[in-house]
Formats: sequence, C-alpha cells, structure tokens
Amino acid sequence: MSQYRKDPDAIQRLTPEQFRVTQQSGTEAPGSGEYLHQNAPGIYVDVVSGEPLFASADKFDAACGWPSFTKPIEPAHVSEVRDTSHGMVRVEVRSTHGDSHLGHVFPDGPPDRGGLRYCINSASLRFIPREQMQAQGYGDYLDQVEGGR
Repeated sequence: MSQYRKDPDAIQRLTPEQFRVTQQSGTEAPGSGEYLHQNAPGIYVDVVSGEPLFASADKFDAACGWPSFTKPIEPAHVSEVRDTSHGMVRVEVRSTHGDSHLGHVFPDGPPDRGGLRYCINSASLRFIPREQMQAQGYGDYLDQVEGGR
C-alpha cells in the first residue's frame, strides 16, 4: 500500500486558494502562481498527499501563465480524466493518491521531449529543493533532478 493518501490534516492546513484549486477543481489566475518562475533544481509534490509529481528537469517555459512540465516524475501518481467543463473537451490531471486537481495536459508541448504540456496550478504543488529531498524522504528521485546523485 502506498504511503501517500488524501490527508485530512493536510486539507485543513490548505490556504483558501489551495483548497479551491485542489478540492474544488479551481484554476489560479494566469501568471499568479508561486512556482511559475521557479527554476531551482528539485521536485514538485502534491500539497495534500506529498506524492511526487514533477521534476524540475522536466519543467519548461510554455509562456501560458502556469508552470508547465513535459512529463510526470512518477506516471502512476498522475491520473488523467476527461473534462468537458467550460464548453470544451480537455484532459484534467489529478494526483492519484491525494485526488487533488492539478491542472490539464495538452498535446502542444516540446516535440523533442514527447510533445505534452502538463499545465499545473502552483496551488496544487509543494516544491522540495534538491538539497532537502533526501531528508524529506524523496532521495529515490535525486537522479531525475539536475545535478542529482
């Protein structure tokens, strides 16, 4: 069984914006996210469950107003769900264990890196800098971060 889960205590600690985005499938305003311009090496984990979602090495500037990644660090931790809200068909991405709304995935990412763009709300994420990954239990992912191991 996974160590990651939808943690009621973590949900209680969410800011109103984090709650709106992760628990009510909200979207933060474009350009407003804490991690939009974050370029430090590390990983991004679910703010509710702590499950590893994305690595800084896979982050790129898509000029779309939200942090964008080419792929999940652990594909099993990211679920894709058909989303027909707002009069369009999109693919929503949610954390598998925390069931947090993360954002959407689009087929317009860098072709040389798989062609996908995971457009993710900063409010859904917690960033763990490379130098803290081992201490916080994410050492297994160091090889997926710039300058790792």
